[in-house]
Amino acid sequence: MDLKHLSKIIVEFYEKLSSWEDSVVRDSGLTTAQAHTIEIVGHAGPIKMKDLAQKIGVTTGTLTVAVDRLEEKELLVRQPCKADRRAYLIELTDSGRKYFKQHHNFHIKMTQEIVADLTDEEQQVFGNILEKMLKKI
Repeated sequence: MDLKHLSKIIVEFYEKLSSWEDSVVRDSGLTTAQAHTIEIVGHAGPIKMKDLAQKIGVTTGTLTVAVDRLEEKELLVRQPCKADRRAYLIELTDSGRKYFKQHHNFHIKMTQEIVADLTDEEQQVFGNILEKMLKKI
């Protein structure tokens, strides 16, 4: 497969995933970025601001604004880090955990639909390829 065609497929795949995600998040009152922040914290557990910013791909300054908004919505809380007094840990509230569970279940269903026509072996290969690609970006 030539790179132009592969590029086209990757972009189309991304756009369809984004559209699908946006349609689900739209009804929640959150932005997609806010939903992904909750998703990352839900998977990671309490996480330092610096580490969360790195996972999301934003500066800590940008993340501070996002965390402020999610704290106002009572989905996240900032706790002082006992091991590093200069740092804060971000963790989900009960409402945040509930939202995470719902959104995570959406991701599971979406993944099931995407891989439904793949054999177990193809799913394994697909997962391995995605992991390899993620290391590059």
